[in-house]
Amino acid sequence: MKPLFSLLFVTLMLHAQSPVGSLEGKVLDAGTQAPLVGVNVLVGGTALGAVTGPDGRYVIPAVPVGSYTLHFRLIGYAAAAEPDVIVRPKRLSVVNAELAESVLESEQVTVTAGFFRRDDVQMMNAVGLSREEIRRAPGSGGDVSRIIMGMPSVAKVNDQSNALIVRGGSPLENAFYIDGIEVPNINHFPTQGATGGPIGMVNVDLIDEVNFHTGGFAPAYGGRMSSILDIRFREGNRREFDGQLDLNIAGFGGVAEGPLGDRGSYLLSVRRSYLDLVMSMFDVGTTVAPNYGDVQGKVVLDLSPSHTLSVVGLFGDDHNAPDLEAARENDMLAYGRQDIYQGAAGAVWRALWGTDAYSVTTLGYLSSSFDEEFTETSTGILLMRNRSAERTVSLRSTLHLTLSPAHALEVGAEAKRMMNGYDNAYGASGQADGTPTAAAAVSSDIAATAAGLSVNWSVKPFAPLTVTLGTRADWFSANDRVTVSPRASLALFIDELTTFRVSSGIYRQNLPLLLLAQEPSNASLPDPYAVHYIAGIDRLLTEDTKLTLEYYLKEYYDYPVDPADPALFLVDEVFYRYGFFLSHGPLSSAGRARSQGVELTLQKKLASDLYGMASVALFRSEYRGADGVRRDRVFDNRVIVSAEGGYKPNSEWEFSARWIYAGGTPYTPFDMARSQMLKRGVFDAARINDARYPAYHSMNVRFDKRFHFESSNLVLYLSAWNVYDRKNVASYFWNERENEVQTIYQWNLLPIFGVEYEM
Repeated sequence: MKPLFSLLFVTLMLHAQSPVGSLEGKVLDAGTQAPLVGVNVLVGGTALGAVTGPDGRYVIPAVPVGSYTLHFRLIGYAAAAEPDVIVRPKRLSVVNAELAESVLESEQVTVTAGFFRRDDVQMMNAVGLSREEIRRAPGSGGDVSRIIMGMPSVAKVNDQSNALIVRGGSPLENAFYIDGIEVPNINHFPTQGATGGPIGMVNVDLIDEVNFHTGGFAPAYGGRMSSILDIRFREGNRREFDGQLDLNIAGFGGVAEGPLGDRGSYLLSVRRSYLDLVMSMFDVGTTVAPNYGDVQGKVVLDLSPSHTLSVVGLFGDDHNAPDLEAARENDMLAYGRQDIYQGAAGAVWRALWGTDAYSVTTLGYLSSSFDEEFTETSTGILLMRNRSAERTVSLRSTLHLTLSPAHALEVGAEAKRMMNGYDNAYGASGQADGTPTAAAAVSSDIAATAAGLSVNWSVKPFAPLTVTLGTRADWFSANDRVTVSPRASLALFIDELTTFRVSSGIYRQNLPLLLLAQEPSNASLPDPYAVHYIAGIDRLLTEDTKLTLEYYLKEYYDYPVDPADPALFLVDEVFYRYGFFLSHGPLSSAGRARSQGVELTLQKKLASDLYGMASVALFRSEYRGADGVRRDRVFDNRVIVSAEGGYKPNSEWEFSARWIYAGGTPYTPFDMARSQMLKRGVFDAARINDARYPAYHSMNVRFDKRFHFESSNLVLYLSAWNVYDRKNVASYFWNERENEVQTIYQWNLLPIFGVEYEM
C-alpha cells in the first residue's frame, strides 16, 4: 500500500504543477544593431532571468504560464521593458529588444524610460504598439488601422472605413511598410489611389510590433506627406512546429510556423471570411455580404552571423456583388460588382558591417488588379467601369553608420518602376452640383519611374541635446522634375523624465497614376508638398506612464484641383461622393490646404494590472479650391476626445473598453428645390461644406478569457462595438423614390466573438 500511496501522491503533485513555457530572444544595440553581451534579462515578479551571450541571445526555460513584463538592463544603456509578454504551455515565446545608449547619467533619478523608447533619429514622438496591444484592442477586430484610429492624431470619419485621416491629411498621404517593403494598401476592398478600406488584411498574429509616425519622420521615408505606418512581422518558431486555429470577425483560418533546419524559420497564415453569416444573424446596418481571403507569411534564413535574408508576402482576393435590391435595402448610392486581387512580396537583406554599421536592403514587387462596375442606384446610369492593373517594382536600401558616440549618419537610396494599365469608362452622372457631364473613357498604359536619395545626420553637441539635419532629393519621370526636401529636428533631454522636441521639414508626394492617366496634360503637374512645423514635450510621470503635449502646423501647396468643379477638393472626392475617383479633365495645381492643432495624450503601459490611454485633440483643417475660397475639409472634426484601457487581474482574464467622442464633420447640404425638381440629389453649390453632421461618440468593450492546458492554449473573447447603440450619422442621401432626404447611419450595436486555439 505504501508504494501505491507514494505513486499516487507523486502523480497528483505532477498534475498540480502549473504548465510552463519558455522565453528566448536577442538583444541588440539600437544604434548599430550589434548584439549586446551581458544584458540582464529579468522576468518581472519572479526570480527567473538570464544573461545574453556573445551573439546577444538569451534563453529562459521553465517559465510558469502567465503574463509578464521583461526587463532588460545593461550598464551604459537606458533600461528597457517589454510588457504583455505571454508565456504559453510548452511553447516558445520570442521577445527581442533594442537598447539605446543612455543619454543622461544620474544617480538621483530612479524613474527611467524603460517602457517608452527614446529615438534620436525619428525625432518626433512615434506611437509604438506590441503584438499583444494590437491583439486585445477593443473595437479593432484585429485591424491595425482601426487600432490607430483611436490615436488623437487621427480624425474620426466613418465606422465603415478604416481610412487614416492623419492630422488633417487625405488618406492618399499615408505609407505602409512591412519589414521595410512599401505596400500600397493593407486592406481588403482597397480604395484605388488611396490607402483606406473597410477591412484590414494584415493578420495581427504575425506582427511583432507596429510604429506609427504622424509627422516629422526621417528622410529615409519618402513619397508621403502625412504618416508612416511601419509594421514588422515576427519570425517563426526556430525550435519546433507551432500551430494556431482562429475564428473571428476577419474570418476563419490558421497560422503555422516552425524551423528551417538550424538556420531559419517559416511563418504562414491563411484566412477566409464568413461575414455573410454575421450579417444574416445581426442587424449591423447592411445586408451586403462580401467574400474575401488572404495569405501572408515570412521566411527567414541566416546566411551568416552578420547577414540575414528574409522573404515576406501578403496576398488577398476580394469579391462583392450587391444588386439593385440590396442597394435600395441598404440605402446605397451605387451597386455593382467588385473582383479585386492584390499582393506584395519581397526580399529583405539585413547586414551587419562590423560593430558600427548596418544596412537594410529590400526588393519588392507589388500587384493590384481591379475588375469593378458601379451603377447609380437612383438612375441606373453607369458610374464607373474599372478594368485596371497596377504593378510596381521597388528597390530600397539604407545604410546606418555610427561615426562616434556623438555622430550618426544614415544614407539611403530607392527606386520604383510603376507599370499600370487602365481600361475604364465613366458615365454621364453629373457633377456634385448637378451640372451635366459627358461620358468619358480612359484606355491607356502608363509607366513612370521614381527615384530618391536621402541623408540624415544626427549630432549630439552635448549629452542632453540631439540635432538632426536631413534632406531628400527625388525625381519623378512623369513630370521630369527633381525636388529637394530638407528637414531638421532638435531634441533636448531636459532630464531623464522630460524631453522637448521641435521639427520642421518639407514632405512631397507623387500624384496617383490613376489621375494622371485620365488626361495627358496632367502628367506635367508638379508634385504636391506639405511643410510641417511641430513642437512637443513629453514627461514621464512614472516608468510606465507618459504625458505628451504636441502642437503641429501643416501647410499644403500644389494640390490638384478640377477647374470644372472649382469649389471642391479633388483628393477628398472619395469621401463626399461614391467612394472612388470619377473622371476628370485637365487639372491645375492651384489647391492649397492647412491643418493645425494641439494634442494632449496620457499613456500608461501594462506594468501590473492596469493599462490605458486618454487624449484630447483640438484642430482645424481647411482647403482652398480652384475658386480661391477657403472652406473646411470633410475631415474637420475640430475636437476628438478618446479614452481606452483595460484591467488584467491575472493571466486568465482581461477586460477592456474604448470610448471616442468626435465633433461632427462638415458636409454640403442638398439644394432642396433643384433636387426635388430633378428627382436626384444635387448639392447646394453656395454651401460647400457649410453644414455639420451631429457629433460622433461610441463605446466598444471586450472580455478575454484564457484557458491553459498541459500543452495547448485557448483564448475566447467577446466584444461589443457601439455598445449603447448610438445612432451616428454616416451621411445624408437623396432617396429618389421618396424624393426626399434620408439618413444613412454608421454601425449599430455589433457583437463580435473570437476563438484562438494554439497547439
